Amino acid sequence: MRFGLFGGAQSSRDDPAKGYHAYLDFLLEAEALSYHGCFLTEHHFTGWGQVSAPLHMLTWLAARTTTLRLGTAVMVLAWHNPILLAEQAATVDVLSGGRLDLGVGRGYRHNEFAGFAMDDAEADARFEESLAVMTQAWTAPERFSHHGRFWRFDEIILEPPPLQRPHPPIWVSAGRDASIMRAAERGHHLLLDQFTPIPVIGARLALYREAVLRSGRVFDPMSVAVARDVCLTDDVPDALRRRALGHQRMIDAARTPGRDGGSHILAWADRPEARTEAALYGSAEDIAQKVAALRAVGVQYVLANILGGDRGTLRALPLLGSDGGHIA
Repeated sequence: MRFGLFGGAQSSRDDPAKGYHAYLDFLLEAEALSYHGCFLTEHHFTGWGQVSAPLHMLTWLAARTTTLRLGTAVMVLAWHNPILLAEQAATVDVLSGGRLDLGVGRGYRHNEFAGFAMDDAEADARFEESLAVMTQAWTAPERFSHHGRFWRFDEIILEPPPLQRPHPPIWVSAGRDASIMRAAERGHHLLLDQFTPIPVIGARLALYREAVLRSGRVFDPMSVAVARDVCLTDDVPDALRRRALGHQRMIDAARTPGRDGGSHILAWADRPEARTEAALYGSAEDIAQKVAALRAVGVQYVLANILGGDRGTLRALPLLGSDGGHIA
């Protein structure tokens, strides 16, 4: 089993650099501890200092690391010019020696779409068109043109081409069966969220694996990453209370006024017990047992969202995920 990190820095208006550098140092230690990769989130207009430009942070990280995979989870395609984003992603891939894992998505926070003066009802259509344009830009051997609903480009060619061929791995978050099978059919890698119970994780992983095999490709267990909230602690109730505050902010940001449904995040809005059951919180033995349960349903890649950037948890997790399940 391999481990990575999921999340991002948190800055403040008084000292915007402090939180960024603290998190980047956290990622440097993760590489030294043989973590496989990191996935940085993209968010805007939160008021609590979340990362808004993950590719820029990954460029800095690329210069300071040699083995850590550099991921986004996720870049919301609706908010970006797809050619500029394709160029920026390719640049990170080139400078990192081919270590970019590009997570992309439709977006789920109403306040972000509103802040960009964009109709979130267009999110799916914008996602599909932008991803098609980016894929063509990465793979086209010659200049091409695109005339679509949202974007128009004439006689363009991508510079630089990405180092990974045909392009960096595309990771998508999916929870519904149709979305999971579509990801497999398209050759995309799969991100599974931190709230889903372990038996459901196993079912979704199996569905994805079967769809990959039906498409004629070889299934790689490392093409599925499962996010989990993680904290090694003797005071689980306190840790869960702290994490619940973050969960509630996510839920509040995802709600669209006057509209029911929407983001998969909202599926957990009225089920706080389900949110906490999935968390890897507790003693070393507790965490080792939950990691073993994930392994038993086929999970090979866990992305840890470590509460408070706790260094003790960071250092312990790879040992807890070993076959022995203990800290040396």
